[in-house]
Amino acid sequence: MIQPQSLAGYLSGWAGGRPARQAVAATINALAEAGIEFSELLALGALAGHLGRATGRRVDVDEQKEIDVVTNDRIVAAMKKAPVAAVASEEMEAPVLLDENAPLLVAIDPLDGSSNIDANASIGTIFTVLPALGRNGEEAAFLQPGVNQLAGGFFVYGPQTTLVLSVGAGTQIFTLDRAARTFVLTHPKVEIPERTSEYAINGSNSRHWDEAVRTYIEDCKRGREGPRGRDYNMRWTGSPVVDIYRILSRGGIYLYPGDKRRAFRNGRLRLIYEANPLAWIVEQAGGIASTGHERVLEVSPEALHQRIPLIAGSRREVEHVVRLHDGFQVRGERSPLFSRRGLLRF
Repeated sequence: MIQPQSLAGYLSGWAGGRPARQAVAATINALAEAGIEFSELLALGALAGHLGRATGRRVDVDEQKEIDVVTNDRIVAAMKKAPVAAVASEEMEAPVLLDENAPLLVAIDPLDGSSNIDANASIGTIFTVLPALGRNGEEAAFLQPGVNQLAGGFFVYGPQTTLVLSVGAGTQIFTLDRAARTFVLTHPKVEIPERTSEYAINGSNSRHWDEAVRTYIEDCKRGREGPRGRDYNMRWTGSPVVDIYRILSRGGIYLYPGDKRRAFRNGRLRLIYEANPLAWIVEQAGGIASTGHERVLEVSPEALHQRIPLIAGSRREVEHVVRLHDGFQVRGERSPLFSRRGLLRF
């Protein structure tokens, strides 16, 4: 019987004897150790205290939870044991310098979806590993496009604890063996199906969407009688890592577009430590990640906590939405046959 490959074994084989890769491997192993700690803590629920309690501080438009602070501090502590020059986080206004001469930078969303914790819903941690190019304790060091990523991924803390990872050699999914406290490779070289019949979007914001997004969703809702010619299901958890994980498992499209609201004109997800690692994972699995107008991984960041729209998942669906934004796709709602006041309105 073939023994399943551990995360450490996978990374060791990938790194070989190359020092640059070994540094990345050591950093991911340190993140994995923190992920195991979080999994155990979150599994305690209320027995660990009121983890969902608000701290009274807001991070931009989001309310900070006590668990956000706990996970942030533990990751920073874990990175002190890795070859990491500095850490940036959603929970910190500025980066923290750890070792100016170390070769790597790490940016994190310590606990994505923390607002779901009191509802016992799945949540996660998102991370990206970047090369340290100088000025490592400053915000400017992290202002690198996503194509510069050396590794990226996320943890999902749910019925199983999983680590979705790419070091630029495809997307791999590791599952935590709780007894052995080790991540094991369970889904190598994940491939997202090109087509899908599921979309994930926060429908409560529909009145704020631009025409392209509204048209796409309306066309999906019309099902097989509409211009898309098939029925769709909608899924939405409020936690991007969970929605993207589902897309990796069975295909789909995730949309968090910019909209007409002042705080969300540029989307909601942070480019550097949320959208970029998620886009990296999706592309490495054969999907596409776009803002609606350009490839996410090619956007040059202008600020550490910059927000950006994200449309990601199955190739054909994302391409369709991009064509709608560019005006190259016939808009179903503009067609007399399918419009609300068209020939088929009864």
